[in-house]
Order: sequence, then C-alpha cells, then structure tokens
Amino acid sequence: MLSEPPISGAPDTVVSASPQDSAAPASEAPATGGRRSRSRRLRASGTAAAAAGALSLALVLSGCSSEQTDTTSPASARSKAGDDAKGKQGTVDCAKAKCIALTFDAGPGKDTGQLLDTLKDKKVPATFFLLGKNHVKKHPDLVRRIAAEGHEVANHTWSHPRLTDLEPDEARKELALTQDAIEEITGRKPTLMRPPQGRTNKDVSKVSKELGLSQVLWSVTAKDYSTTDSALIKKRVLDQADRDGIILLHDIYDGTVPAVPGIIDALHKRGFTFVTVPQLMAPAVPEPGEVYRP
Repeated sequence: MLSEPPISGAPDTVVSASPQDSAAPASEAPATGGRRSRSRRLRASGTAAAAAGALSLALVLSGCSSEQTDTTSPASARSKAGDDAKGKQGTVDCAKAKCIALTFDAGPGKDTGQLLDTLKDKKVPATFFLLGKNHVKKHPDLVRRIAAEGHEVANHTWSHPRLTDLEPDEARKELALTQDAIEEITGRKPTLMRPPQGRTNKDVSKVSKELGLSQVLWSVTAKDYSTTDSALIKKRVLDQADRDGIILLHDIYDGTVPAVPGIIDALHKRGFTFVTVPQLMAPAVPEPGEVYRP
C-alpha cells in the first residue's frame, strides 16, 4: 500500500448532495403546505441536487477543478507556431502524422526499470512526470536513465498535494524542490509539470510561469489506480485513444507496466506514432504557465 497522497487522475472524493438537500422523513414533513406542495419541493430539490452532483462528479472525474484556467490543445499550439518556432519535431510531424503521447506519473518506482526496458525494445519515447519525495530522491539512477534514453523528464511536485489548496509560496516550494532534485541528477531542469489531480488555477499558473514550467493535462486515463487488471487497463486506454491524445498512466501500480506492451502494439497497428509531449506540440514550444490539454 502506498503511503503517498492520492495519485493524479484518482478522484479522492466525489461531491454528493449536502444534508440539507436530502428529503426529510415523511413524519418530519411541515404541517402546512400539503403533500402535493411538499412533493413538488422535494422533486425540485432533488433535481437541483442531482444537477449539482453531476457537475461536481464531471469535474472530479475529468481531473480538473472548477478553478481551472483556459487550456490549449496540441493542435492549436502547433497552428499558432510562427515560422521561427524552435520546437523539435524529431522524426515525425504531428500536424501530418497520427501522434499520441504516452505519459507516466508519480514514479520512478520499483517497476520503472521494466517499463524502460519495454520502451527501449519498442523504440517508444515517453514523458515521465516524476515525484520528488521518496521517488526522485530514492531512485536517482532511474531518473538518470529516463533522461539518458531520450524520454522527457517532467515535474509532478515534491509530495503530491493539490496545488490549488496551497498558498502560492507553498506551491512554489513543491515544484521548486523537484526542479532542483531533477537538475542535480540530470543536469537539466524540467520545462513541463503536471498538477496533481489536474487541479490548477491562476495562482498555480503564475507560479508555474515563474519557474519556467508549462502545465500538461491529459485526454486518456485508464484509472490504473483502481485496478490491477492489466487487460482492463489496456482496454480503457484503447477505448479512449485518439489523434493528438495524451495518455495518463502510473508506473507505480502493479497492473500498469505489464499492460504497456499490449497498448503500444495495439496503437501501432492503428497507425499511431508515439511522441513525447514537446514533440506532440512541435514546432511550437510549450509556454511556461500555460495549460495544455487535448
């Protein structure tokens, strides 16, 4: 069992109707107004509660809070890139090819070495959003290997709090500690970050901009925090995969790494090309502070 806070993409709570929205027992019904009037009030209250609950649920399951700022899609970023844009496309132009980005949160962990073996064997680049505490500091050799093998090394905070619940100085510290730890190991500070649970707002965007970090959300989640069934994880990814997609997985859960070979093979058969997040947006260069989401 992990001792860390809930990992990104995993809703920690689902907002339900508040107690005052609940119907009172019939024996506690007001003495005036009659049953029909009370019935209409209850139906209206129930409808409002259901609507509020559905909205809250949608926000939580999408990984985004109601405070989230505007987002930019990879396709939009590419289309707005000027002639002097310096984003590195690698061997593929995602404006023409059917690209998709494979991303992993919250590592490195015990299975990350196996994952890197798979990616190397299948010649697939990925983007790793790393946790500082108990991960980057605990597995420096894996961090070094991720960078050396051509993957994008990115920031997922120090201890995985909701950044929107923190004061700006606290949020800055969460990101800066991981920036420094990764630079110490790889010689380079990340330029991308993923806010835990996808929760961001204007304050988080401002801090990210100050630290030179773009924010990257996702379009595909296997909810691999909820199952060890690798076949189910694979199915969930394949059901949602689309061009310019960003896949969210976690290399710290038991069912995830074994699912990756099948995911890669199946998407290759569908004509997808795997790229890192910066390659997905090239020739645009992700802008610090901006929020990117397919």
